[in-house]
Amino acid sequence: MATRSGFILALAFTALLLLTACSVNVKKDESGEEKKVDIQTPVGGIHVSKDADVRDIGLSVYPGARIKQKEANGEEKSANVNISSGLFGLKVVAVEYESDDAPDKLVTYYKDQLKKYGNVLECHTSGSGGEVDVHAGKDSDSKELTCGHDSGRTIELKAGTRDNQHIVAVKPQDKGCSFALVYVKTRGNDTI
Repeated sequence: MATRSGFILALAFTALLLLTACSVNVKKDESGEEKKVDIQTPVGGIHVSKDADVRDIGLSVYPGARIKQKEANGEEKSANVNISSGLFGLKVVAVEYESDDAPDKLVTYYKDQLKKYGNVLECHTSGSGGEVDVHAGKDSDSKELTCGHDSGRTIELKAGTRDNQHIVAVKPQDKGCSFALVYVKTRGNDTI
């Protein structure tokens, strides 16, 4: 029992050290809204920003498209998230746009854009788009992208591998469409 108490005491002491060594930096924009959060701990860091740069996604913006504005409920339409530690890493960059053009024009445009990252997979979903599959499941050796079992009006184009993927989700609207450009990179023990 003394060994167990000693272990719990050591664990609590380690947690206290990690918490005191944690650094949190929040940057706000001119209106006082949180724009960027950086959290640094001895075991890794989390960096979240509302300012996603479409150049980090590796795809150009469809001609004439407009960046989608923040929702009335405050939901942002772009994000840049980077989580890193010695064991794993995750980087996600996403930006949403709108266009007055028909969805099929955007699908054709982005199929051509995505070819530089490998075979282009076309999926259909009823969600709002951007379905990301980073879990290998039973076929853990396969890095091949797959479509979910859903079907619907949103068209998702995917290229790359499960640990380095580019996604374009095109959702029809009354006039034109909205679309999301997404880049996802994961890693195990190598670097992002």
